[in-house]
Amino acid sequence: MLLKNKLDRTVCTQSMVMDFLTAAQQAAVAAYPWIGRGNKHEADGAGTSAMRTQMNKIEMSGVIVIGEGEMDEAPMLYINEKLGTGNGPEVDIAVDPIEGTSLMAKGQDNSLAVIGIAEKGCLLHAPDMYMQKIAVGPRAKGCIDINLSLTENMIAIAKPLGKNVEDLTVMIQDRPRHDELINEVITAGARVKLFSDVDITGAIATAFDEIDVDLLVGTGGAPEGVITALALKCLGGDFQAKLIPQDENEYNRCIKMGIAHPEKALMMDDIVKTDNCFFVATGITDGMLLKGVQQNKETGAMLTHSLVIVGGASKGYQFVDQTLYKQSVAIA
Repeated sequence: MLLKNKLDRTVCTQSMVMDFLTAAQQAAVAAYPWIGRGNKHEADGAGTSAMRTQMNKIEMSGVIVIGEGEMDEAPMLYINEKLGTGNGPEVDIAVDPIEGTSLMAKGQDNSLAVIGIAEKGCLLHAPDMYMQKIAVGPRAKGCIDINLSLTENMIAIAKPLGKNVEDLTVMIQDRPRHDELINEVITAGARVKLFSDVDITGAIATAFDEIDVDLLVGTGGAPEGVITALALKCLGGDFQAKLIPQDENEYNRCIKMGIAHPEKALMMDDIVKTDNCFFVATGITDGMLLKGVQQNKETGAMLTHSLVIVGGASKGYQFVDQTLYKQSVAIA
């Protein structure tokens, strides 16, 4: 389904979607010179600066409700940072200017720039911390339960997907903390698909029938979890999560940010409380969903590949190929 020209309500206007798409594109292009150069901090700084500059041009009153840390962790786009001109709609922003910085620094696949946007007060406001996640596409919506075992969830989603458990593919980040989950998939006779970083891509892939991913599970970053929930809500999928405070300080930060019961399971509507939202992502390096930034050697123009997903009455998605001219890609 293609993105409609006329989008619903104030947040999902055509101009705002395109403005945020430009912000993701600019971040990806700014990061491009750092691919494979082993310096993820410089890459993150370049992408963050470009995204911040572009978002501050948007006619909105935006606030980052979940991002890459607090104000003293600059140059990251920090939690509670205000963005935009101060005019226009009030919006919540969940952001990761460069998702997969380590991958990009090593010249590996699956790094991208991502942003999730919703009307004010509708995205989970939480610290940058660990989050347990489970995600499926539209055909398995309503069949997952994060409080049940992985095996029980595989059994529950197999029937609506028209598969046997043995035919399922479960995507899990390749980390020691996930060894039990990996073994559980193998014991059940299903296939496991491991990845090193960037769970956003794998979770969204569950909503695309042409990609062989049925379920994503595991523990990763909360900002990525909120962005993923938003994208899957727009696509008609399902997502559940639990925040995992590592210590008393993180637990108390959750309380301070309005999460009365940090240990409680979070349903899709707890994380994203509206359909008036949208998601944009631009590939930095090639990945499962998106191609990376490419530069025309003759003209210097940058070719970007992006994904826009919109919720509400205009629910749909569109892949966007766009050539950007007059872009400075030299490393300072």
